[in-house]
Amino acid sequence: MELEGGGPAPGPGQAPLGPRGLDFLQHTVGSLLSSYGWYIVLAAVLIYLLVQKVSQSLAARPSSRPGAADAAVEPEMVVRRQEALAAARLRMQEELNAQAEKYKEKQRQLEEEKRRQKIAMWESMQEGKSYKGNLKLNQEEVEAGASTSSAVPKSKPNKKPLRGGGRKQNMPYE
Repeated sequence: MELEGGGPAPGPGQAPLGPRGLDFLQHTVGSLLSSYGWYIVLAAVLIYLLVQKVSQSLAARPSSRPGAADAAVEPEMVVRRQEALAAARLRMQEELNAQAEKYKEKQRQLEEEKRRQKIAMWESMQEGKSYKGNLKLNQEEVEAGASTSSAVPKSKPNKKPLRGGGRKQNMPYE
């Protein structure tokens, strides 16, 4: 099935590559490069950079088998980290417990003060006195006790300028 030229016979879909085929191939490749040349060059550069980046990351990665020194140091580091985490958690829990105790103590003091006020109010009602005035006195005592530890509050003047006091001064007929 060989032709007289001595070479293998072209297949059913193949045409012999002659001067006409080379011209067609050259024209196709030339038009492809003239249309998409910069895109091809840019893609080639990006592929090159990607290959370089992957090869560097593979070279920097430690081997899958750790050495004898790494095997001896790694468990110790893990144990130290776990102990440090446990100690930090314990400290944080102790701080939280201390804050909870302080909060509970404040709540108990507030409840005790409310109970005292109710008792004082009940006693003043039994005696026939006004409990509102007595309640104000009790609150002032509580504030006075609290103000000894903090700054002294400023007294408010009895003037109320937004209630029309200014209009009376400006009107000549009143």
